Amino acid sequence: MKFLIVGLGNPGEKYSNTRHNVGFMALDHVAKQADAFFISEKYGEKCSFKYKGKQIFLLKPNTFMNLSGKAVDFWLKKEKILNSHLLIISDDINLPLGTLRMKNRGSDGGHNGLKSIQEKLASTSYPRLRIGIGNDFLKGRQIDFVLGDWNNDESSLIEKKLKTINDMILSFCFNGMTNTMNKFNNK
Repeated sequence: MKFLIVGLGNPGEKYSNTRHNVGFMALDHVAKQADAFFISEKYGEKCSFKYKGKQIFLLKPNTFMNLSGKAVDFWLKKEKILNSHLLIISDDINLPLGTLRMKNRGSDGGHNGLKSIQEKLASTSYPRLRIGIGNDFLKGRQIDFVLGDWNNDESSLIEKKLKTINDMILSFCFNGMTNTMNKFNNK
């Protein structure tokens, strides 16, 4: 059984420490725990590892956020992975900083990466793990906020959440969506 876990973000050093790249941060942590190493592939950086008999692919698209759907669609088809075995990890300004929420489906919530994926898959029915980055910005300054670097307090809090994110991803692959949501959501 195969799973595709996609962390959303923007490629390049310029974006590496931004709030919008929390999906990349999460996958870097998961890969490190699994002793897996990313290599450049078509449409992104990819690695894989086995967990309890499951083949898990991690993907950090290099298509930039607004075209994330192109990479997701390509790798789902190439690896013949079902949408139900896809997990998208993204930042969310509608959740308080550090809040983790897993869902089976939903709207893009104004997130351009999710919007691109939704358009390519022609569906809103795909699992996602949203990581709250808060919304401490002035009206009209959303882009500056999401593309801004974490401050020390934010960075420290997100670092502490990476173990839980790793546990949620592995649980999703081994225990399924419903069990994972029941165990981790609203905790």
